[in-house]
Amino acid sequence: MIKVKLVRSRIGSLPKQRAVLDALGLKKIRQEKQFKDNAAIRGMIAKVSHMVEVTE
Repeated sequence: MIKVKLVRSRIGSLPKQRAVLDALGLKKIRQEKQFKDNAAIRGMIAKVSHMVEVTE
């Protein structure tokens, strides 16, 4: 399991990046979600790596 935390605002981000954050369920700053560690989730995190913090 990995924890993903939104640490930067969605304001000013690209629409595709906002769509990825929506798919991850991250809407507010400092909101955290847990996911199973798989390639699909890792790919989504890679798209918004500058906005999230990952804890394993």
